[in-house]
Amino acid sequence: MTEGPNHFTLSCPIPIQEYPAVLLAHGGGGRLTQMLIERMFLPTFHNPALETLHDGVVLEVGGARLAFTTDSFVISPIFFPGGDIGELAVNGTVNDLAMCGARPLYLSLALILEEGFPMEDLWQVVRSVQEAAQKAEVEVVTGDTKVVDRGKGDGIFINTSGVGVIPEGVEIAPQRVCPGDVVLISGAIAVHGIAILSVREGLEFETTLESDTAPLSELVGTLLRATGPQVHMLRDPTRGGVASALNEIAASASVGIVLEEAHIPIGDEVKGACEILGLDPLYVANEGKCLAIVAKEVAETALEALRSHPLGREAAIVGRVVEEHPGTVILRSRVGGKRIVDMLSGEQLPRIC
Repeated sequence: MTEGPNHFTLSCPIPIQEYPAVLLAHGGGGRLTQMLIERMFLPTFHNPALETLHDGVVLEVGGARLAFTTDSFVISPIFFPGGDIGELAVNGTVNDLAMCGARPLYLSLALILEEGFPMEDLWQVVRSVQEAAQKAEVEVVTGDTKVVDRGKGDGIFINTSGVGVIPEGVEIAPQRVCPGDVVLISGAIAVHGIAILSVREGLEFETTLESDTAPLSELVGTLLRATGPQVHMLRDPTRGGVASALNEIAASASVGIVLEEAHIPIGDEVKGACEILGLDPLYVANEGKCLAIVAKEVAETALEALRSHPLGREAAIVGRVVEEHPGTVILRSRVGGKRIVDMLSGEQLPRIC
């Protein structure tokens, strides 16, 4: 910020000349998204709540701790195996609240519709929202609708915000992650991204590969009841996949993370599709999986709790937090080699959520 005689002038710290126009990768959850957040949004809207860089923010209101989050959904195609944009919008927002340790309560629903969007498709999306909200035990209590000219949108975009209440004794934050902690994943990774890609590219599998979109609040509740305050961090690895989520956590907590490739659950069809397409499953989006970082002494209890829930039957311990290489994620391969798992620098799969 530069000061003149009678005014202040904001200067953009990106700098803008490096990226004079927005790229798809700026919304991909990888390095360019991180650049926007750290160099443009955080300095502009500087405040302690925003700087936690979690899936949602924790606010104290009238003696209660509330979690608040917002998300937008631009997925293509809007109908896909295992769900649609409406169900995805509800589950995605519910899950962001759950990653704060909150019990989700209320949602807003804002629709941006393109002129000419089929009313039957809109009705199907609206019903999916209602069914998903009922399943997740939340209510849609406010909303908004806008329509743009034909050709100025892409059928339908959805924005949802959510509010939930955090039980006493629960404190989930990247800053609580410390060396010695254990990293768990609630199930097989990369399912959502490959399911979407299979529709786009006409890939065929022996069985229909469906998105893993699901509300995770019950699963998280089961975990928290079993381990209490020993759960230090939760994250649903959506855009940018497991790799980007863990890189963000490692950077925020100033710790290193070591992943064990042999322990990461990946389905055969997903693994095969990734090999054919040259994709790294660690960077592929998930919509019904949860990363949990817990104290070492409760790791086995946490694993049992996750596996006791239908959405966590394939849960596994996949890594650990270390003092070495702070801010960096290392993958130890099945044969004992090591490689850095960096932030995604481009857009591996655009319009995935």
